[in-house]
Amino acid sequence: MAATDDKDISTLVSELRDLVVRYAKQETLDPLRDLGRYLKWGLAGAVLLAVGVPLLALGGLRAMEEELGPSHLSGSLSWVPYTTVLAGGALIAALLVRGITADKRRADREREALEKRER
Repeated sequence: MAATDDKDISTLVSELRDLVVRYAKQETLDPLRDLGRYLKWGLAGAVLLAVGVPLLALGGLRAMEEELGPSHLSGSLSWVPYTTVLAGGALIAALLVRGITADKRRADREREALEKRER
């Protein structure tokens, strides 16, 4: 006769059901939890940046106007603090965009290197 490890149909169906349920949880719930954690920290960071960067810029503008305004940057040079703050904001935005797109650029470079090796 065959092996003695034969299981009856109800045991196999029960094991298959358990396997499918565990797989479904692993492939749906775990990624959703990870996504929730990612969104939670990303949203918190976005809010802090959205509040902090303009306040930092406003503080820098007020400091330049107070320290340099009355004696050095008055009259025809009153635009300098505003332009400096605008340029600083543009620099911060450029650094943030560069950081956000760094992973995509790295993946593109690796893909190009692999394609060159295959040729």
